[in-house]
Amino acid sequence: MFGSLNNRIREYLDKRRNRSTRLVTKDGRCNIEYGNIKYSKHFAFLADFWTTLVELRWRYVLFIFTASFTLSWFIFGLVWYWIGRNNGDMTWQNPPPNHIPCVINVVGLTSAYLYSLETQTTVGYGVRALTDLCPGAVAVVTIQSVLGAIINCLMCGVVIAKISLPKKRAKTITFSSMAVISPKNDCLCLSIRVANLRRSLMIGSQIYGKLLRTTTTQDGETIILDQVNVDFTLDAGKDNLFFICPLTLYHKIDKTSPFFEIAVDTLHKQNFELVVFLDGTAESTSSSCQVRTSYIPQEIMWGYNFLPIISRSKEGKYRVDFSNFSKVVPVATAHCSYCFHNIKGHHQYSREGHDNPGFEPPNGS
Repeated sequence: MFGSLNNRIREYLDKRRNRSTRLVTKDGRCNIEYGNIKYSKHFAFLADFWTTLVELRWRYVLFIFTASFTLSWFIFGLVWYWIGRNNGDMTWQNPPPNHIPCVINVVGLTSAYLYSLETQTTVGYGVRALTDLCPGAVAVVTIQSVLGAIINCLMCGVVIAKISLPKKRAKTITFSSMAVISPKNDCLCLSIRVANLRRSLMIGSQIYGKLLRTTTTQDGETIILDQVNVDFTLDAGKDNLFFICPLTLYHKIDKTSPFFEIAVDTLHKQNFELVVFLDGTAESTSSSCQVRTSYIPQEIMWGYNFLPIISRSKEGKYRVDFSNFSKVVPVATAHCSYCFHNIKGHHQYSREGHDNPGFEPPNGS
């Protein structure tokens, strides 16, 4: 009992440490903070107020949404109270019986606030109404109506923009939790798996990677977060992916690859982060989005391959089994890229490949 509890605590601490040391989390968020920004630069966020509002958290957007309407109603309520007070419409001013008010039944601060709310929301209860006695009141009701329409359009636009953000579409694109290294087409490859959980396609999808690591130049200069390009490809190419079903993407570990010097016994001792990007355009909304994830050395499995997940039923339909999406199986794999190309049979594992028993070939095959 205590042993399993210790293991759970250790796994939790490892996950927390890995999460804190990542630049990009598994769900694509960037783990970075900015400091010592000049106070004058903060006005740039106000100048670009639309982006600032859209990127705010929902609780702040809802607060601003409520506060903007309530505050405008209250401010114009004070204006209507001031107009009625100057005209002698208030109850405490004891107007004569034949007195004609600027706004009928606005006799105090509460009724002035209610009239302001009814005017800006275009809700008329038939109790309070504007007369043509006060030209200033006519100007105020015009200004409030126009300003209310502007606030309504702005805040509703912010809410709609936040709901339709492209990053929400990115939530339905998922990567395998682990990357694997195994032979593929007579070459040692690093492979990842990606799937689109929606039926609608991602048009013009492109995938690429960046290897982030700390390096030291010949002059002794330390470069933090040095970026190296990592190309991924499919058998049919790397651009304009036909993203209708889960895809397995490969990076060839050759002499030009940053993984060429890494071996099975040194992989988990490395200090790097492989960030994978997928760019595409949502077919249903025509909005561009980017999906990100990252892999650290502890999330790269040497000598494994992904289990097959696509099968075809007797009715001729293709079926994707997501229960095997991130599952792997050991395969015969060389200890390093040099061993793969120069020492035949120098393998860490030796197992037969796994066929997909659910796939039924077409007639005549």
